Amino acid sequence: MTKRRPKVAVVVKGWPRLSETFIAQELVALEEMGYDLDLWSLRFPTDKKRHPLHKRLQAPVHYLPEYLHQEPARVLGGLFGVIAKPGFWKAVGIWFKDLRRDKTRNRVRRFGQACVLARELPDNIDLLYAHFMHTPASVTRYAAIMRDMPWSVSAHAKDIWTSPEWEKREKLQGSTFGAAFLATCTGVGAKHLSDLADRPDRVELVYHGLDLTRFPEPPEPRAAEHGVRFLSVGRLVEKKGFDRLIAALALLPDDLDWHWEHIGGGGSGAALEAEAERLGIADKVTWRGACDQPEVIDAMRTSDVFVLPSRIAEDGDRDGLPNVLMEAASQKLCLLSTPVSAIPEFITDGEHGVLSDDTPADLAANLLRLARNSDLRIALADAAYVRLTTSFLMQPGIEQLDARLQAAAPADQKA
Repeated sequence: MTKRRPKVAVVVKGWPRLSETFIAQELVALEEMGYDLDLWSLRFPTDKKRHPLHKRLQAPVHYLPEYLHQEPARVLGGLFGVIAKPGFWKAVGIWFKDLRRDKTRNRVRRFGQACVLARELPDNIDLLYAHFMHTPASVTRYAAIMRDMPWSVSAHAKDIWTSPEWEKREKLQGSTFGAAFLATCTGVGAKHLSDLADRPDRVELVYHGLDLTRFPEPPEPRAAEHGVRFLSVGRLVEKKGFDRLIAALALLPDDLDWHWEHIGGGGSGAALEAEAERLGIADKVTWRGACDQPEVIDAMRTSDVFVLPSRIAEDGDRDGLPNVLMEAASQKLCLLSTPVSAIPEFITDGEHGVLSDDTPADLAANLLRLARNSDLRIALADAAYVRLTTSFLMQPGIEQLDARLQAAAPADQKA
């Protein structure tokens, strides 16, 4: 009898999120491949807008108690509903060991959410699959132990670089109820996690890639006589480096006709706007806030240089390989970024774009060089488009993930 694709419960931190199009793209592609998915979110949505991708997902969405005290009856029902399951006390032991090393409310909340998930999960689910190695993977792991089910995880950026090593290591060991497999979207992340796993083949590099069917054909280059338009898309958080970009923009010469547009939300927006005002460049900056995918694409099609000055934050947080770089490349937008984490896996400096140091002086020098050389911008943008379309399309990664999900499902799972 032909083996069917497993029915998968996907655990995410929040749904939907404008900043996580890579998750939405993956889940929609898995559904179109034939997967029957259930989506479980640890948090309620906070973004006011949605991408068209979110509307394409057919999976039912279930929201776990965001805070345990908000739904005490549901949490207690979850606890008493799973206490008799054979794996419950194993999960308690794992959780208590984790709690001794991480004495936080978040760790308690993870276990409460896992009890609810383990109780409410339909019996026909074959496999649990989490996005992000920190909180979602912990909830998934505890629930999987309770239900005696296989689980897997996709790791990305912050979850890799800010999680303690003991936790990453134990989630990658078969002897400690680790993941059947871990997919991660950067070569640098895959190397780091493989070194922590009991078997290197437990970890697989799976680039997200881009589904070009969601994007229009790239536009013709803008006329050289127009002033240069810089564009950035990203949350206003430390690791994106926009504070240093604002300082760099203030260093550009007075005779350069430029404008910078920023798309994205984040907690430091007011401070960055005040800094632009203090530096005297506020009239050359447009703050768009959070936008949906069509609005982002429209902005890319009317810009000249896409700037993402990523850096490593004080707490170790950093980007992986931001999908937004590939999205900009799909519209033949010249790329200016930094050699942080996996960004050089997509951009070779001087070939597919420019990789600058993240200091304001170096950023300003590269902004000026690209602003004054439209031929260079076009050549770099053309090369990045070729790089995208030959090596970073979505489908190969989806096929890798499909194979790993099928292999992780129970052996007796049949049509």
